[in-house]
Amino acid sequence: MKPALPRRAVAEFTATAFLLMAVVGSSIMAERLADGNAALALLANAIATGAALMALIFTFGEVSGAHMNPVVTLAEAAGGFFPWRDAPAYVAAQIAGAFAGVAAAHRMFGLPLFTPSLQVRSGPAQILSECIATFGLLMVISGCARSRPHMAAFAVSAYIVAAYWFTASTSFANPAVTLARSMTNTFSGIRVSDAVGFIAAQFAGAAAGVLFTRWQAKPNPAAAGGPAGG
Repeated sequence: MKPALPRRAVAEFTATAFLLMAVVGSSIMAERLADGNAALALLANAIATGAALMALIFTFGEVSGAHMNPVVTLAEAAGGFFPWRDAPAYVAAQIAGAFAGVAAAHRMFGLPLFTPSLQVRSGPAQILSECIATFGLLMVISGCARSRPHMAAFAVSAYIVAAYWFTASTSFANPAVTLARSMTNTFSGIRVSDAVGFIAAQFAGAAAGVLFTRWQAKPNPAAAGGPAGG
């Protein structure tokens, strides 16, 4: 039996908060210790984010599904796997949790609760990267749900770590994360003005991902009716 919505919403808030603590906290620590080596800082940030994401999916997956991402929640609802009536509570909890995570990470490192980011992330390459990153995330989640649900935590985490490196944007792929990261003037931040384009690209990528995964999941008429021509 599924837990009550308030319990699931609190799980989403908590999971998303810890995800942002991992993203922002590790970026602060990496930047301080890497001595100007951006590649080393990004590697540390990616590994910490992926490890935390895996742990959080295992921890909260049975409670709320561990979406931690508005586009995941909306894609699940669009696919009929999640009730639309619960989506607003999930999305609100994810956004609130993301900002709480940024605030907590800042305080752990002695920074103000929120500081608007000056990190420039603009241009067509960045927008395309976010569209592709989000499309890929939905593809991985859907593929695991169909064939190997027990491997989802590993697959999603591995994808995010990889996407940190193969996308020009370092793969935010999450509107709640993007909004919250606009309030951290650190290695992991994004200017508020650039966040709008990222979020639009994420929703576009998610929509394309939903259509693609629906098409992929359609049964093969030939397979259903036996060998072709039989």
